Amino acid sequence: MDTGSILFPLWISFKLAFATTVVLLVIGSFLAYLLVYRKVPGRAMVEALISLPIVLPPTVLGFYLLIAMGPKGPLGRAWENLFGSALLFTFTGIVIASIFYSLPFAVQPLKAAFSKIDRKVLENAYVLGLSPTKAFFRVIIPNSTAGFAAAAILVFLHTMGEFGVILMVGGSIPGETRVASIAVYEAVESLRYRDAWIMSGVLALLSFTFLVITNTLSRGTYDGFNG
Repeated sequence: MDTGSILFPLWISFKLAFATTVVLLVIGSFLAYLLVYRKVPGRAMVEALISLPIVLPPTVLGFYLLIAMGPKGPLGRAWENLFGSALLFTFTGIVIASIFYSLPFAVQPLKAAFSKIDRKVLENAYVLGLSPTKAFFRVIIPNSTAGFAAAAILVFLHTMGEFGVILMVGGSIPGETRVASIAVYEAVESLRYRDAWIMSGVLALLSFTFLVITNTLSRGTYDGFNG
């Protein structure tokens, strides 16, 4: 058993999930705020685009991202002009792909949490002289901690389990883009079932633990609203 063949993919998956979660908590909170508290032109279209990765086959989304992030694509060209390097088949590339793929798992819990806040609380904050930005940090965020926690957990777990999108955009480069889900598939293909068992067990245990935490937070939030 090669320890590196197990630990490196798990570590890359963890790094990818962590980076994606941090970025999406920022992007997701901004989009959720706009959808809940502002008039958004074409709201139905915007919400459909945000939710599209849930229903779109990962390989289809991965194909579109592959084209967009390639040397002739808009994202790929812009990245190369700015940094002088390619975007495909890099860790940065799979982070960007993961942001698109896991976006709805950040926006939906935050949108639900923001919608539960009493509008009178925000109105009182504005009357007291708080700007929308200050009200967001002093009122909305403290009253949406369960939503932020749920969004973080869901994005983290969803990213840890990515396969199709990552394979299309990042391939399987050891130490760079070979995440745990791809490593499990390759281990089974090469009949290294022990490696596959270990990585699958770690992913399953991690997913189960975080889902228990999510359910506990959701139950606490529900009981708080009915208590």
